[in-house]
Amino acid sequence: MNIDDMVMVSIDDHVVEPADIFEKHFPKSLMDKAPKLTVNPRNPRVQAWQFQGEVVGSSGLNAVISWPKGEWSMDPTGYAEMRPAVYDMDLRVRDMDANGILASTLFATFPGFAGTHLASLPDKKLSLAACRAFNDWVVGEVPDAHPGRFIPLGILPFFDVDESVKEVHRLAAMGCRSISIPETPYGSGYPDFASGYWDPIFATCVEHGIVLSLHIGGGFSLIQRPDGANLDSMMVLTPLISTIAATDIMLSGAFQKFPELKIAMSEGGIGWVAPWLDRLERNIVNQSWTGFTFLPKGKTPTDVWRDNFLACYITEPSGLSNRNKLGIETIAWECDYPHSDSTWPRSPEILKAELDDSECSDDEINKITHLNAAKFFGWDPFKHIAREEATVGALRARATDVDIRETSKEEYRRRYELAAT
Repeated sequence: MNIDDMVMVSIDDHVVEPADIFEKHFPKSLMDKAPKLTVNPRNPRVQAWQFQGEVVGSSGLNAVISWPKGEWSMDPTGYAEMRPAVYDMDLRVRDMDANGILASTLFATFPGFAGTHLASLPDKKLSLAACRAFNDWVVGEVPDAHPGRFIPLGILPFFDVDESVKEVHRLAAMGCRSISIPETPYGSGYPDFASGYWDPIFATCVEHGIVLSLHIGGGFSLIQRPDGANLDSMMVLTPLISTIAATDIMLSGAFQKFPELKIAMSEGGIGWVAPWLDRLERNIVNQSWTGFTFLPKGKTPTDVWRDNFLACYITEPSGLSNRNKLGIETIAWECDYPHSDSTWPRSPEILKAELDDSECSDDEINKITHLNAAKFFGWDPFKHIAREEATVGALRARATDVDIRETSKEEYRRRYELAAT
């Protein structure tokens, strides 16, 4: 397959919420208590969100796109230093064009990838309002303004199951195709998947055909590292969080209760899946003495994986070598824009090289790049944009004016301040 003929959909990208999101979508009656931008106490040159007495900023690794690598760090950053497409969705679509990407999901930043930050705050009425405001923007405003460019993905006020069920119904009516929930809820102080706490949410998502996305993040605390361990240690071990999360949901009995439940494992890679399935298969045979059953009748762990899961990867040639064990239909691709793992603006080149090295057929390439994601999320990639206009080549052809060169934080700040004058 020619690289320009590929169609690419990313099932894991991120957004830094625009500065006016809550001005536009928070209830007017509560506006005096809405999240507001203030000075970041760790760096007075950049902004942070203040809400319910807590101040939360964005770390540099959340928005490194187009910075020279020498400027990457965990230090706080703000709108002035970011590439504007990080928070401006009109410009984001232009960056997607320049990278040949047809569509993506948008995971939250300030609320937490799965709304975990909002859930940690004391006034749950205000957290509910913030959750709904974010959803009105990310599921309502953004996809409406850019038809066919985003797979609508929301969050839930999971601290209140009844309100979560109401929000699932509301999001479904808005066209939502996926909802992000904590991948290891007990890591955030909430009951695990086996507790029954999540069952009403699972049932409502199944009713509407909505996929639950388990994005790594909340489970970082479960991987204990020694004092003084460097940042690389955690970055290398992040796929372990997806292994834990997938084990939790697989052994919870959820698929016995809800055989149609769909789970997307976000940003966890695919290399861990094959040996994990081997271990599960061995366990149910060799450790049958435990008497514990967690599978739908007549199904193996591999059957459940192939029927109920979708995993994604950025670059992982060894994972592709196990695609027959996983099932080719369970593998999708991600860009991870604008995080430090992202392959923007050379995603097509990097992905195609790995697919070729793994001797993937054109059929397999199409499945990994867009067909699997479209089928799993119940989303038509060509409803608004004809296939011939959705390819890498066609999208890049209309974005030749997009500047994809490295640009320093200070240069972005200079442009930002100039535009403000």
